[in-house]
Amino acid sequence: MALDLNDIRNFKKIKRIVVKVGSSTLSYPNGRLNITQMELLARDLADLQNRGIEVILVSSGAQGAGMGKMGLSRRPKTIPEKQAAAAIGQGLLMHMYEKLFSEYGITVAQVLLTREDIMDRKRFLNARNTLNALLGMETIPIINENDTIAVEEIRFGDNDALSALVASLIEAELLIILSDIAGLYTGNPATDKDATLIPLVTEINEDIEHIAGGSGSKLGTGGMVTKLQAAKVAMNSGFPMIIAQGSENRIVRRIVDGEQLGTLFMPRENRLHSKKRWIAFGSNVQGTILIDSGARKALAEDGKSLLPSGIVSVAGTFEIGNTVSVFYEGKEIGRGIVNYSSLELDSIKGKKTGEIPKILGYKDFDEVIHRDNFALNI
Repeated sequence: MALDLNDIRNFKKIKRIVVKVGSSTLSYPNGRLNITQMELLARDLADLQNRGIEVILVSSGAQGAGMGKMGLSRRPKTIPEKQAAAAIGQGLLMHMYEKLFSEYGITVAQVLLTREDIMDRKRFLNARNTLNALLGMETIPIINENDTIAVEEIRFGDNDALSALVASLIEAELLIILSDIAGLYTGNPATDKDATLIPLVTEINEDIEHIAGGSGSKLGTGGMVTKLQAAKVAMNSGFPMIIAQGSENRIVRRIVDGEQLGTLFMPRENRLHSKKRWIAFGSNVQGTILIDSGARKALAEDGKSLLPSGIVSVAGTFEIGNTVSVFYEGKEIGRGIVNYSSLELDSIKGKKTGEIPKILGYKDFDEVIHRDNFALNI
């Protein structure tokens, strides 16, 4: 039976929402802040909070604001230049948000994150507790990547990924990504006059990934590819995501009221448990394990743990408690937390659990990855 968009776009009863807005929506081409656009967004979000909906805003624009403040004509290219522009622009951006939201009696709170804050389990939980406390105080947290300290190894790279992880972190009921494009199209609408908007996506397959375009304006860093990556997080975490045109009037309120705008990505029926969501999307992968067909069946079909007998080879250097990718025939089937180091696994791979004490001199676990610590790719 065909899905009814009117039924599945009924968001009037949601209690928690994350809205991500990109640089191209917040800024003019010269990098200076589009105050009119920011004011419309603030009014929309303030109205949602007045309805009783908890709101988190993930906002780009710090680098663009810094560019405008310093009169730069081009986007910084090196990491130190980007960090300097972000440091200059972040205060300006937050000052403007504070001014605009205060007109509606709303208090805002700045939260700066790096991927390292998400990758570390304790910091992940602390970030969740902090955001929940801020929401309990009826503030609107405004989140951005901490560009001024992030190095390449711990960068999100764009706020699309950050917004999806934050929505998963606080178990939001809806993620709206506001962009300079009205949604996912069958082609590039800038060059293909026959391209049409795709209103609903229930599965991100090769066809969907193929039609995803590249980056947009010179102020933004994320194109449709990064938005699809965010959609994968959302769909597997159990909440819907919508990509919509940020410059549309009252766009957020109209979406929440059920208007058919943008592209809706439907969530899976069986959402991943919180810890498995962190394993799948938040943790830092330290190595790779290649498994045989029997182990693939045990993990993917039977919901069992990974034993050493099913391991073919080990790549990378990792320790007990690290997250690794599990591959079968060249394809990642999931990620999990290991009970043995790479050095230990290299010695016991392909062996039965009863042989572990003889090989290592000890046996702390039968399982290399326990089923409770494994997140299967969908």
